[in-house]
Amino acid sequence: MLSADSVTKTYGRTLAVDRASLVLRPGTRIGLVGPSGSGKSTLARVLALLEPPDTGALTIDGQRVSTWGVRAPRVLRHRVQLIFQSPRLSVDPRLRIRDAILEPLRASGIAPRDLAAAAERVGLTPDLLDRHPHEVSEGQLQRACLARALIVRPRYLICDELSSMLDVSTQAALLETIAAVPDLGVLLITHDRVLAEAWCDDILSIATASPVTTLDGG
Repeated sequence: MLSADSVTKTYGRTLAVDRASLVLRPGTRIGLVGPSGSGKSTLARVLALLEPPDTGALTIDGQRVSTWGVRAPRVLRHRVQLIFQSPRLSVDPRLRIRDAILEPLRASGIAPRDLAAAAERVGLTPDLLDRHPHEVSEGQLQRACLARALIVRPRYLICDELSSMLDVSTQAALLETIAAVPDLGVLLITHDRVLAEAWCDDILSIATASPVTTLDGG
């Protein structure tokens, strides 16, 4: 399981997350809801090993995390994947879609896996793979980001406002794809509590009440 215990994160004098704790088990879907500025995205980056917390502990499948970013063990980096709200800010605009999907494998020195199958899984047609990000729609690019995340076969997927910039049909298709992955633990970060309640097994609410950020079951 993915477990955060009393995680605190600050930027300068700004308290982003204070003493946040949660547990995500494989095969479960948890919704994390809360207003803008409540620290949801910051917590997501800590859980995905992109940024270290100031205090607190993060454990992945029984292994306590001690290093973050590129210094974190590859097996742990691949085990937790993060999909950002804006795909255009998370994909190198110089890469073709095919190279963007395969980027995490190549960066880790892993032989590329079946690109065609990865693209088909998320609903990308072969003609899109040789295009650059500016040549595809927002929804198509977010499908590519999902393919990029799933190609490393994670056990946990963090979706930070995955669907907020997408039309309803694309949103439904991406969530259906994610739900079909066996034993995948998903943390769905969203402003849409109705969506979270309909799609997730449990809901957590993150509040901005100063000075403590709390996660409460909803």
